[in-house]
Amino acid sequence: KTIKGDVSATLVRVEYNGAILGDSSKTDVLPDGTANYNFMTSFECNPDGPNSLADVAQKPVLLTVIEVLQKEKKQKEKTVPLGQAVVDLLPLLQGQCSFKVSAPLYAVPRSPLESLHPEAKGGLEVTVCTEEPLLSAAQLSNGNLLSVTLEAAYSVPEAFLPSGPPHNYMACLQVPAAGEKEFPLLFKNGILKLAGEKEPFPRPKKWSLANIMAPGVLNIPDSFIVGGPYEDEDGELNKREDREFRIQAESMKRIVWDMEKRCYLDPAAVVTLQKRITQCQYWPVEVCRMTVAPASKGKTSEADKGDEDKQIFFHGVAYINMEPLLCPGVKQIRGAFRVFTYQDNKVFEKTKCQHSVFRDLRTQLHLTKEGPWTPGISTSLSKAFPSKTQKEDKEKITKDKDSNRRVRSREAYCNVMIFKVPSNPNNSMILSSQPYVEAGTFLMMEIKLDKALVPRRLREDLTRRVEQMIPPRPPLPPRTDGAKKAVEDYHNRVTSIAVSILSECRELFGKQLPDGGPTDPQTLEEQKRQLNFELNKSGKYFAFKEQLKYAVVKIVREKYQKTTAFETQEEFQAFLSELYVYLMDQMHIALNQLLFEEAAPPVPVLRMTEEQLWLFAREAEVNKDYELASVYHQKRLDQDQRNIQHWLDYGAFRLLLEETTKAQECFRQALSLDPHHIQSLLLCGVVAVMLQHYAEAEIFFESACCLEPSSIVAWTLSGLFYELQNNNIQAEMAFREAKKLLKAQLAKEGEGGKKQISATSVRSPSPGPGNAGQNAGALAPAKRGLGPVWEMVNSGRRGEIPNCLCHLLGFTLCGWGLFVPSLVSAPALASEIKSPVLVSGPMEIHFLAAPSPVSGLRQPPCTIFMKTVEFLMKFNAIQFVHMALAHELLSFQGGPSCAYYLALARTCLLKEDFSKCQECLREAVRIDPVNPNVWAQKGHLCYLKRDFGEAKECYERTISFVEDAADVHFVYLRLGSIYLEEKEFGRAKQTYLLACKNSASCLTWLGVGIACYRLEEMVDAEDALTEANTLNNTNAEVWGYLALICLQGGRQREAEQCYKYTLKVGV
Repeated sequence: KTIKGDVSATLVRVEYNGAILGDSSKTDVLPDGTANYNFMTSFECNPDGPNSLADVAQKPVLLTVIEVLQKEKKQKEKTVPLGQAVVDLLPLLQGQCSFKVSAPLYAVPRSPLESLHPEAKGGLEVTVCTEEPLLSAAQLSNGNLLSVTLEAAYSVPEAFLPSGPPHNYMACLQVPAAGEKEFPLLFKNGILKLAGEKEPFPRPKKWSLANIMAPGVLNIPDSFIVGGPYEDEDGELNKREDREFRIQAESMKRIVWDMEKRCYLDPAAVVTLQKRITQCQYWPVEVCRMTVAPASKGKTSEADKGDEDKQIFFHGVAYINMEPLLCPGVKQIRGAFRVFTYQDNKVFEKTKCQHSVFRDLRTQLHLTKEGPWTPGISTSLSKAFPSKTQKEDKEKITKDKDSNRRVRSREAYCNVMIFKVPSNPNNSMILSSQPYVEAGTFLMMEIKLDKALVPRRLREDLTRRVEQMIPPRPPLPPRTDGAKKAVEDYHNRVTSIAVSILSECRELFGKQLPDGGPTDPQTLEEQKRQLNFELNKSGKYFAFKEQLKYAVVKIVREKYQKTTAFETQEEFQAFLSELYVYLMDQMHIALNQLLFEEAAPPVPVLRMTEEQLWLFAREAEVNKDYELASVYHQKRLDQDQRNIQHWLDYGAFRLLLEETTKAQECFRQALSLDPHHIQSLLLCGVVAVMLQHYAEAEIFFESACCLEPSSIVAWTLSGLFYELQNNNIQAEMAFREAKKLLKAQLAKEGEGGKKQISATSVRSPSPGPGNAGQNAGALAPAKRGLGPVWEMVNSGRRGEIPNCLCHLLGFTLCGWGLFVPSLVSAPALASEIKSPVLVSGPMEIHFLAAPSPVSGLRQPPCTIFMKTVEFLMKFNAIQFVHMALAHELLSFQGGPSCAYYLALARTCLLKEDFSKCQECLREAVRIDPVNPNVWAQKGHLCYLKRDFGEAKECYERTISFVEDAADVHFVYLRLGSIYLEEKEFGRAKQTYLLACKNSASCLTWLGVGIACYRLEEMVDAEDALTEANTLNNTNAEVWGYLALICLQGGRQREAEQCYKYTLKVGV
């Protein structure tokens, strides 16, 4: 297609594997620029013949379009090549028997096609087919395709110069085939490029084709080198400290191949490949330079030719670690690999290869001398002495080195030697024995498989195995109080609307209401008409209807269990009739309760929220009252056994007590509620490692990474687990994935201006003291100094009710067809509810390592290990915390961070290693002296050491910061207890009130009560102690102070009762 208009006749020549398959007939070019060749040719593919499966994998069909010029008299026809195209035969090895492609036609330089506009470039439509599949079903499913791409060699020796005789830069890798056979992949004709711009990304991979007239045809279709961050590579030189060297080396002198070689592996070869990698993880890739002498005019003997033209120099080797290909799901290795001087003994020691691959290829490369196989740099011993020209070249290179210093990797400085450049291949001798090491040379390579050698377990298989270990929990029976609650809400809504209508009636007809006796029907009808008019005019009628709508929808869903559409109109009308009758009956019940029955005073129901229970459990843990903490955790579970977070918090409590088996039961119970819950999977994996159930742990971690591939903590914990199993390859891959995710998240949040990343995102929001304060109410009501009590809201005064009220409500119900839920909150009938709160004197408290997740305002740690530590500390998984901290210590740039020392200090507090904790906090204060969490932790340390003076200073400094510490609740509690001990009762009272405002509990109100008692504010003290007793009626100290207050007030009987309760619950 699109052949230049002045071309009259063309033909197509088809070549494969160096052989011409045939020429098409001469075809005229049509006016639209197309030519129909209708040419068919074929070749035989035979495993033992010249065209094997290996050839099909890596050699394309070459098509050349040739212009046939009009011949002159008595002369032969002249032909001019116009362009070339290639057809990749790889689909034949992927199970296809036939495929059609449009191969781009690349112009031959100085041909008529070259002058065409790029958009007008031509192409050849080619159909490829086989009589039968090249591969059987077994070969297709169990075989594999190996692709090796050699990109470039960077930081090459100084002796590689473009001047002088031409050279062929080669590299070779042997791939094991079936049995003991080896299949060499030879990369030739590397291009030496001088310093300049870097190689672009992406850039096309190239075929290994010879005798090509159109350079563009070397590009493999749809195959590119895309590059990527150094940290994501699998090879060497991928650390942060190598980055500068890599950047500079890529713009310096280099050898570029950009060549891809493919190799089909039959099932036996795949088994052999896997076996070879298991036996030896390092494979050698040999590199060399071969001098290619120009054609001489005189005759030269064959021996001289072999000596001059076919010796190799700079024989080096790079070691490729192939072990990552044995990791589940891994199909590719790409990275930088250092090049060393080839030495037989060292190569054998590392790769078990007994001799060089170039020895096996010496016939193909026409190598006749044994000189190249000596260790080090190849040369003939008879010509080992340097010539005068070589000395001059040495001086020149020395000057170049002094003027242009190159960047070298760390290894490059260990053995710096000057080496000579051969000016003549007959008189060559390199003095340096380590030119590649000195130069810091490295190869960029990619090894890729079509299918992973070890397939990754499928998500469905992982889920099935998790369910085999932890069967899904059967659903709990539906709540029985749903319908009852819906009817109560409807009653409340009807009562509220009725009260509003009564108020409206009083405004309209207040003076017309009779003192006694019935109203005549005519007057009643007039009042109904006027009431309807006023309600519609003001919009109140519509408002009343909307208020009832949500309550009616709840009755339909909860009582009638109707959540789907009706199949017929008759069924729908029958349901509406039934619903209307029920709603009218319930409306009359509600109105009768409002108008004619005495309202019983509401019985206050004390029901603690889950946030309060979590706070009380945390306080009990801090006070080492583990029995009480267990009670609170179990109360949370009793309230809602389907809450996953409740089970996770209870499991964390069991880990604190080192009851790993019970913790495992809790985490598995959480996982049974939701088999896809990532935090539950991770914690199940953690406790499985603690119990040395490593096979189960691997399933849990792998499932977490599969279900949530964007979880940084999941990948990091997987890496720690694999490292524990001495599986360093998979550990490194997991860490690399976690780092890549963290880098992407930080970059995304940096661009979007979002808040900092916190490891708390790994778990569901757990109730903390800050949340408890919001839900439980800030300061509970108390008299005088403590503030007013919550006032009761009047529900409406009873009065004379006009008969039109029932009519109006009934009319409102009749006016509906289908009901749409409206999110209208029902007004809460107020009652006198007192908020909970608490704290005692100096407490012998063991502060937990995991802080309360309250503020998190400080900049979080920005490494995968510190984010994982933050997650693990919340669940008291100290074993994994130590592993993560060890990695964090090794990955520091410029010394450990404040977050590292703070986390280590918390673990030391758990072990009561106060001296080590003090050292860590000293470093943390030095790094970040304005971090409130550091000062809070230091205060806890001093408090546990009973150095109350120093603790008070640290706590006062903590609460003076603008930002709160993560565990500010416990800071208030301990600071208040210190004030009580030092008889600073006024400051103690204010501190405990701050604690009440932040997170009210029994201990905070107890502290307020004690301070008020010491200040002789008996009324306030009694109110505060009553609040404390409401929240926890088993606290002996609360009962004791209540007894003292009753004695002070002369209430002997009440004092005696309080005293008995004090003895009952235990002092």
